[in-house]
Amino acid sequence: MTNDRLILILKVCISAGISLILLGIYLHNFNETVEAMGVTGIIISALCVALGMVLSLPTKMYLTFLLVRREAEKQE
Repeated sequence: MTNDRLILILKVCISAGISLILLGIYLHNFNETVEAMGVTGIIISALCVALGMVLSLPTKMYLTFLLVRREAEKQE
């Protein structure tokens, strides 16, 4: 797998993670159906935020590492 392909996959993971975080915030703050569900609704919105964090944060760190390494190789 080439670096360009890997970077594309990581960017997609970051985008999906941020989208899940925003979905969880929307569900928690603005959706009456989730509010009416009680604890189950809170768990659903928290699960969206947690999965978004899992997708976005580690991939962001790895993507930064790849970009720094690529920049160092270009300067040599």
